Amino acid sequence: MVLNILVPATAASAKAEACVIHQLASALPGRFTSAIVFTTGPFGRPSSTQSPPTITLQSSVPATSGFYANFFLGAQNQAVWTHPYSLTWSKGTQNAKSWGMAISHIDANQRVFGPRNSKILGLPPQYYINPVAIHSIILSAVELGSSTVLTTDSLLAFSANANLFPQAGSSSKITFPLVQGMGFVTGIYSNLQPAIQSNVFFRSASSAAASASGIFKYQITLEDGKSWLVYAIPSNGQDPQLTLVSNTLLRGIPHWSGYIQVAKNPAGSSGEYTYDNAAGVYPVGVSLTASTFSQTGTYRFQWHKAGLSSNNRPQLMMFALPHHVESFTGPTPFAKTSLRLQTTTKGVATAVIADLWTLVEGNLPIDMGFAPWNSSLPQGSRSAKTLSPGAVNIINTVAAAEIKQDMNNQTNLDSMYFSGKALSKFAALIYAVHEMCGEPDLARLGLGQLKIAFARFATNQQIHPLVYDSAWKGVVSSGAYTTGDAVQDFGNTYYNDHHFHYGYFIHAAAVIAYLDPQWLQLNKEWVNMLVRDAANPSSSDPYFPFSRMFDWYHGHSWAKGLFESADSKDEESSSEDAFFAYAIKMWGRVTGDRSMEARGNLILSILARTLRNYFLMQEGNPNHPPEFVANKVTGVLFENKVDATTYFGTNLEYVHGIHMLPLLPFAGLTRSRAFVSQEWSAFFDPANRAAPDPASSVQGGWKGIIYANLALVDPKKSWDFFAQRDFDMSWIDGGASRTWYLAWAAGKRF
Repeated sequence: MVLNILVPATAASAKAEACVIHQLASALPGRFTSAIVFTTGPFGRPSSTQSPPTITLQSSVPATSGFYANFFLGAQNQAVWTHPYSLTWSKGTQNAKSWGMAISHIDANQRVFGPRNSKILGLPPQYYINPVAIHSIILSAVELGSSTVLTTDSLLAFSANANLFPQAGSSSKITFPLVQGMGFVTGIYSNLQPAIQSNVFFRSASSAAASASGIFKYQITLEDGKSWLVYAIPSNGQDPQLTLVSNTLLRGIPHWSGYIQVAKNPAGSSGEYTYDNAAGVYPVGVSLTASTFSQTGTYRFQWHKAGLSSNNRPQLMMFALPHHVESFTGPTPFAKTSLRLQTTTKGVATAVIADLWTLVEGNLPIDMGFAPWNSSLPQGSRSAKTLSPGAVNIINTVAAAEIKQDMNNQTNLDSMYFSGKALSKFAALIYAVHEMCGEPDLARLGLGQLKIAFARFATNQQIHPLVYDSAWKGVVSSGAYTTGDAVQDFGNTYYNDHHFHYGYFIHAAAVIAYLDPQWLQLNKEWVNMLVRDAANPSSSDPYFPFSRMFDWYHGHSWAKGLFESADSKDEESSSEDAFFAYAIKMWGRVTGDRSMEARGNLILSILARTLRNYFLMQEGNPNHPPEFVANKVTGVLFENKVDATTYFGTNLEYVHGIHMLPLLPFAGLTRSRAFVSQEWSAFFDPANRAAPDPASSVQGGWKGIIYANLALVDPKKSWDFFAQRDFDMSWIDGGASRTWYLAWAAGKRF
């Protein structure tokens, strides 16, 4: 049955008042040149191409969460990670006093570990980090010095160009095409005298025979014993004549043009053979396409390359992360090589020589809906809408009190994040009452209040209204403008956490639209605006960049926006990442947007894989140091370090709970039973005397989160906790309800 409740009059004006224009006075640095929005295939049909209300179309700008952001933020001296390499503008530092682009690669034995946590069995270190100042090879030029400037252009989802000019306005430059996973670091020289430098010191450098004409090859050994290869490909066939001048400098001839490629070789002659046969071409970008059929999703990276002009030029060498290798299908597995390099936080990367990668996910959660969902049950019976009469009676008693809470007060906050959490919790509560407990009248009472609360945001009447930033092309909180605090609402104005914040609104909207389809048309464009901001699937939408938050190469989102960071991008809450994908899946379903729903299903399946590999560490996880795995969760995962903490505290319930919430149907896919069982036993089981943080002793809303998470493996014990006679409502956090947690546990069919 669908509730037929009239939409409040205030929601009718949502399309006309959704947001206002706000120009950032200095948001676009002058060192930017052109920027092109990434193009996808037919899978990326835009949700809409309409202008957000009252917005004037501006020119394209880069994604705010791009891996290359450190090259245009702050002092421009923090590293950028392409994996397995990182690059840093050296800016005259260290032994070589170079102004070129430094290349680093860190082996596992170079990691630095934090203090041991004596509370946890196994005494795991709190963090591990990779050194950031080991500049092994530096691609530079004699002309580069204190007047050198770094610019960026062609800023796409997977790639960008970084340019070093001897001075502003110079016609000479070195361009570095940066592509995630690139097999070589390539510098394209234009009328400069090459200077190959090292802060680690050259032990030896000698020329060697190359595998193709027009390529000049050099073998380099550094004083740390590591071997590197350098390939120089002149534009006119002219030998660069790289000569070892000192233990920090290999110098070439003046006025040279062409490109130089650098790679670390850990594998002796076999590795050199592999590199030789891939040298001469380099990636400049990628096209992403995807499709789904039934429970199977397929996505492809078509790498674009440049370099040798011969028709017989080699295919690209790119490095695949562990989750890629697991997913390879078709001819792609046969393109793997034996060459492997350690990454900083994603295990060991495998060199693949192919211009096209095809990857598959074979268990899309197409039957997942709003009800509790159990991945261990057969397809078609995994959603639980029907509960026992006894459970329904208890839930309805609790719901009758909770649904009368002041929705207006709980949602009218100065934070998009906390406001969205409150809207979403009431949506889940109302769904449970209507669909699982058969109380449409009680649900109708709550739904009317929820729509009024939602309308405040859809008409942009909240404490900090949303504004459209025409410089970076996004919908942001005005909080930082009005308060002067850049991190107000977790940095939303600077594009932090948009998938976390907006996912809650999208989920709430999906539930409302499901229960009242008439509400949909009055609010669809406003909700689509949030989807487009965080997860725009196509360059056909001129108002938002492609996939602002989800990184298709890494297989998960990054939460950091326009903030310089020594360890680059990071993400703290893997579960809220998955929740956003679930939210757009369900919004796509209720709006009839099959493409959006398919994207949500595919991203959820990719996340189930990457969370298992990189965030939620079962025993024997191969991608993190063995001594770190006992932490079970990564805490905050950066591109260069992993720190088992949070931004708001070090309590174990915080560190683990932020990877649990919100407990909604997607958790049955992304949090495996094996992992949850191991985590509960090691950390939270009151019966385990060695547990460092028994759930029975946890205080506040985190207690409810931990017991709701327990329903994934022991729904009876979870139900007993929430159904106890003298339940303390302080155990329910502001983003959840006791009603939903009871329905959640009962729906797991104990």
